[in-house]
Amino acid sequence: MTIRHLASLRKPGTRSGFTLIEILLVIVIILLLAGALVVFVLPQQKGAEKNTTKLLLSQIASALDMYRLNIGHYPKEDEGGLEALLKKPTFENERLGEKWQGPYLKPGTTLEDPWANKLVYELVDSTLATDDNKSALPYKLYSIGPDGQPDTDDDIKYLSEKEPGMDSSSGSGTK
Repeated sequence: MTIRHLASLRKPGTRSGFTLIEILLVIVIILLLAGALVVFVLPQQKGAEKNTTKLLLSQIASALDMYRLNIGHYPKEDEGGLEALLKKPTFENERLGEKWQGPYLKPGTTLEDPWANKLVYELVDSTLATDDNKSALPYKLYSIGPDGQPDTDDDIKYLSEKEPGMDSSSGSGTK
């Protein structure tokens, strides 16, 4: 059978193709699948961003501890703060400069959270610490979270394992 013969077998006046109802049905099915994807994937992405931030804070805390072991103190603001973990600061004392064994973070590590906010690192004055807070870290390390506003409920803070007030759901040392 040739193509002409097959074409002649069709009833005259009938057209091949999709009806409007069939096209609308396909569009509705695609929209339902896209809606399901949004409902199930977006919450997972938000959780992943928070977990990524917690891991980053934990890595930075480990790097801060290594810096302190080598230099004798945590990086100060005049040493560049967290930047001192990536680039050798200029020390007034040459002997301190010789002790710097960095970089303490892997190359390419950014000091920003997934929402493009800079991580916050602040040294805490240990003379102001109360008896209850003596075992706390001598610094604060946190992300201001997805809303970009400090001191809100969505801030992601690094808390040491021994720090009081840490909830049991954050076994990695973060909240």
